[in-house]
Amino acid sequence: MPDITPIQARALYGASDSAHAFDHVLRVTRLAEHIAEAEGADLRIVRTAGLLHDCARTEPDHHLAGARRARELLAEEDAAFVEAVAHCIEAHRFSVPPQPQTPEAKCLCDADKLDAIGAIGVARAFAFAGHHGTHLWRATLADVRAEVGVGKREFRQRREKSEDYTPTHEFVCKLEGLAEGLYTATARRIAEERHAFMVAFFERLDAEALGEH
Repeated sequence: MPDITPIQARALYGASDSAHAFDHVLRVTRLAEHIAEAEGADLRIVRTAGLLHDCARTEPDHHLAGARRARELLAEEDAAFVEAVAHCIEAHRFSVPPQPQTPEAKCLCDADKLDAIGAIGVARAFAFAGHHGTHLWRATLADVRAEVGVGKREFRQRREKSEDYTPTHEFVCKLEGLAEGLYTATARRIAEERHAFMVAFFERLDAEALGEH
């Protein structure tokens, strides 16, 4: 069976918000391939998993549902290849099990995290805010840190769709911690610059919102 192409993969995806549209799938796939090349992982497994990783995005536990769907789509392939792709998909989410156990799964998981930080991460945070009608800014980074406290994940789960949950809250609750959980040296190098950009952006956002620049 020929490898799945981006055009074929696109047909598996319905409409989605701009933060999770098919261009996200393509970015993650390209990043995962880049990481895989540097880390010596199997490119075919990574490419296939990247194109399919969000194919069940609208379903509950989409990582598990996506892995099941991948097994169906790839049923004619070698069983070891199918299971390798399925594991990448089921292990791609940063916040829920299972954890990635193979080099290929680590490449995909890291690529998915990288797409949530840097300039793209900032853009996605503001796209989410616009989609849910939330404020673009309402408090400084320091004040948001104080408001959120130590229970970042719990705060995000309670408040992420309220009008007071701003992109700065998303940065504090999720984005600034993503680089700490990366698996590969290649992804960690990419994350350094992306993380620094986000810090500079939100500091600049405070200054402009307060009329200092």
